[in-house]
Amino acid sequence: MDTNQYLEMFLEESKEHLQACNEQLLELEKNPDDLAIVNEIFRAAHTLKGMSATMGYEDIANLTHKMENVLDAIRNSKIRVTSEILDVVFESSDALEEMVIDIEEGGTGKKDVEKLVTMLNQIEAGKSPLEAVVEKTEQTETVEESAGLVYDDFEQTVVSQSIEQGFHAFELKVILRDDCLLKAARVFMVFEILEKAGEIIKTFPTVERLENEEFDNQFTVVIVTKEEAEELQAKVHKVSELEKAEIRPVQFQSAAMETAVTTETQIAAPVSTPAKQSAKKEPAKTENGAAKRSNSTHSANKTIRVNIDRLDVLMNLFEELVIDRGRLQSIAAELQNPELNETTERMTRISGDLQNIILNMRMVPVETVFNRFPKMVRQLARDLDKKINLEIIGAETELDRTVIDEIGDPLVHLIRNALDHGVESPAERIAAGKPEEGTVTLRAYHSGNHVFIELEDDGAGVNRARVLKKAIERGIVTDEIAETLTDKQVAELILSSGFSTAEKLTDVSGRGVGLDVVKSTIESLGGHISIESKEGQGSLFQVQLPLTLSIISVMLVQMQKEIFAVPLSSIIETAIIQNADILNAHNQRVIDFRGKIVPLVDLREIFDTGLPEEQEELKSVVIVRKGENLAALVVDSFIGQQEIVLKSLGNYLQSVFALSGATILGNGQVALIVDCNALIK
Repeated sequence: MDTNQYLEMFLEESKEHLQACNEQLLELEKNPDDLAIVNEIFRAAHTLKGMSATMGYEDIANLTHKMENVLDAIRNSKIRVTSEILDVVFESSDALEEMVIDIEEGGTGKKDVEKLVTMLNQIEAGKSPLEAVVEKTEQTETVEESAGLVYDDFEQTVVSQSIEQGFHAFELKVILRDDCLLKAARVFMVFEILEKAGEIIKTFPTVERLENEEFDNQFTVVIVTKEEAEELQAKVHKVSELEKAEIRPVQFQSAAMETAVTTETQIAAPVSTPAKQSAKKEPAKTENGAAKRSNSTHSANKTIRVNIDRLDVLMNLFEELVIDRGRLQSIAAELQNPELNETTERMTRISGDLQNIILNMRMVPVETVFNRFPKMVRQLARDLDKKINLEIIGAETELDRTVIDEIGDPLVHLIRNALDHGVESPAERIAAGKPEEGTVTLRAYHSGNHVFIELEDDGAGVNRARVLKKAIERGIVTDEIAETLTDKQVAELILSSGFSTAEKLTDVSGRGVGLDVVKSTIESLGGHISIESKEGQGSLFQVQLPLTLSIISVMLVQMQKEIFAVPLSSIIETAIIQNADILNAHNQRVIDFRGKIVPLVDLREIFDTGLPEEQEELKSVVIVRKGENLAALVVDSFIGQQEIVLKSLGNYLQSVFALSGATILGNGQVALIVDCNALIK
């Protein structure tokens, strides 16, 4: 059975089911007696188990099967939900996520989950999971060695059906010499021989422990093969530094023994043997979520999954179309042909609609990022011994997939810092007259061509005196400047490189640790971060991001023979000023813009395009903004607004000052894009 064609669907649906599990587990923790929630988790685990078994990822299938047993016991009132039980189920969910990610990255999805399986078995039996680990440690070694390996249901099915199909199933016990120096190397050589002869079904100890040399001098491998025992044994004996290799047919233990002891299990990646194909077909009929979907209602067929790489190709083709559209508009303007103008206008409208469709196809709800945070906040709150409620608002807000991929880590930093350094401990909150449970709110919303993501906490806020003291110590500001700073400017000092007010380092970073990285990442996406804080009342971090990164609206400006593009998202307005309007302050040319002193920056000097030979009476300026800071950019003349395709300057030119990229104009000329953030900074 060729499962590769279903791999992408398997990965997507596995993530969806695991996310559903995590969300419902958090709800179950708040409402432990709500059996409807338990049923939702059970269904997600059951579907994941069937899909994994069908695809041949038996480690995932086995672990979800054990989770399923515990959930079934809960919904049948055999056991009650406790925080101890939920911790084990959460840990199992984490392990499943790690295995799915490993498969996505080209791995086999294998992980040593023996400890988790043991605890889940004991929970199902009504025992404490922690006691189970102790019992397991004491019993496993002796039972495995004295009574032989113990096989689970799937392993027994594979072995039995393989034998029916004419295969042999052997237990091969390999004993290394006492003076063997590289045990892991000998294990690898034995595995290499056996994998050529058949399929490895199971090992004791696990593959992970064998690779780490966490065993004495012997190990056992279960293999399904067409070769005879003597032939296989002779091949293994050729490996150097082996004392001996004992081989015998597989013999299953009694059901009582199987219940009493759970073995360390590591199942090899499936190969196309008749036995494996037969073993996989039955679950496909009953448990595979993908299979069920084909019989669903007609409306389900209106949605298809498209690889993001295909959308990237489509976007690149459309970008070329935008460039050619600009070229056609330029030619039409020169020729002044009515029919050509009409056709060009129609093309512009159609391509504009096409642009909206393509951009919308790339849009992804921010909930794909937000979904990971409730479980993270739960764990961090427990680690910090704090009570914290996370509220998520606007998770349906959509962002370009490229931005979504990059924004996750900065938000993790902000949340970790809010929990560690923002929200106080329950005792401190009660002393301050606050509820002992702190609230952290994560919200997202659209505004114009931007998406805003805000993280607000009702914690202690930024301590002005403490921040200024550290900033002065680090040389970030002087004593004189410190006295003139507003509360907002003081709060934003924590975004400075290497700044931290933490008295000691903890596993959860103090506010300030890594926030300079957050700032640089957001600005590299064409975004902006600002902070508002009231001491004793809390803080608000606001992140502004562009809807998309590849096609942007700009104002084209002329400087001598060169054309530059200034992003419209940075522009407040354009103006014509007289020389008499220019003032001097602290050796800097400035202008009075609506009652605010704004620095004057001559782009002709910055980019060395050359100044006019005669003194100008009037100057064309573009007023740009970065946060609360403004600047007036002097140019020769304005050309007009245009949508352009943003192209990178490449690694060789990435450090050029105040330029963020380039574009190709309708006449084929290259225009450089001005980085207003760098100019203001």
